[in-house]
Amino acid sequence: STIITLADWYHEPAKKASVNGQPLSPYSTLINGKGRWKGSPANTSLAVVSVKKGLRYRFRIIGMSCDPNFTFSIDQHQMTIIEADGQYTSPLTVDQLQIFAGQRYSVVVNANQDVGNYWIRANPDPRGVPGFDGGRNSAIFRYHGAPHCDPKTNLTAKNPLKESNLHALYQPAAPGLPYMGGADIHLLLNISVNLTHTPFPNYLINNVTFVPPTIPALLQIMSGAQTAQDLLPQRSYYELPRNRVVELTIPGTPFEFGGPHPFHLHGHSFSVVRSGDSDQYNYINPVRRDVVNTGFVDGNTTIRFVTDSAGPWFFHCHIDWHLELGLAIVFAEDISSVKATDPTPGKWPLR
Repeated sequence: STIITLADWYHEPAKKASVNGQPLSPYSTLINGKGRWKGSPANTSLAVVSVKKGLRYRFRIIGMSCDPNFTFSIDQHQMTIIEADGQYTSPLTVDQLQIFAGQRYSVVVNANQDVGNYWIRANPDPRGVPGFDGGRNSAIFRYHGAPHCDPKTNLTAKNPLKESNLHALYQPAAPGLPYMGGADIHLLLNISVNLTHTPFPNYLINNVTFVPPTIPALLQIMSGAQTAQDLLPQRSYYELPRNRVVELTIPGTPFEFGGPHPFHLHGHSFSVVRSGDSDQYNYINPVRRDVVNTGFVDGNTTIRFVTDSAGPWFFHCHIDWHLELGLAIVFAEDISSVKATDPTPGKWPLR
């Protein structure tokens, strides 16, 4: 397969986290559904990605984790990134990339090394269990004709991906004017944690915790809600008018409070004019994607998009534990056009 999925694996059900409100810790990383953990049998099978020498392969790498991000690499092989989150990028060659929950990359790999077995590595951040002893956090990149055994290669990566070096391939300019503040609407989204909230701590965006509505926002709009103030629960909705350039600024979060957060916007791709690990702004050719890492305390991630897609669009942390604790908002975009965009079938009664 040319699909490579990266996930975290737990030996306990998610509901166990409700005992004390603390996220569970994954035991291992699964690559294409397989993986080893500390204490697993030595012969526990690993995923194998099979290639033929002399061919080039497009691999689609998908971050499916509940919590940790992964540092991905293939020993002694370079990867040319050509796509991020469904948006083509100018080709960028790296030998290691960090991928957060919900993110996707397409990379081109040239199978140009000696026939043999090479480690594929997906090392989690400390919220997982980092390390490669016994083949943990690993899979096998196997050339046709190589023996069926574990690799003996070493990690040699020296050229990691920096998101700010990625650039959109088509229509690369960010919407709006090419300077700070050059947008129609500016929103600062401050993330905080209430550690004294009971029964569990919760997250807040601009001092509000998201609580899932009993009636989905789209149905509320179809039933007559006309403004963000009409939508329940109140204060978690941000009304956005049609055909405006929106600039969101999201300061980073320290590791001990769950940072960095991978934020995902439904309904849009956006231009990342400032990445979470950078202090530079790029309005000329920033990467365009739909999940962005908001960085640590020195981060100030800034994104832009155009309100050209009517509807209620969820903006949330893609770490499942954080979403469960309220780290989300909804953009109510061009509310007056929603009914026309998504008309109700004539025989479908609204209750």
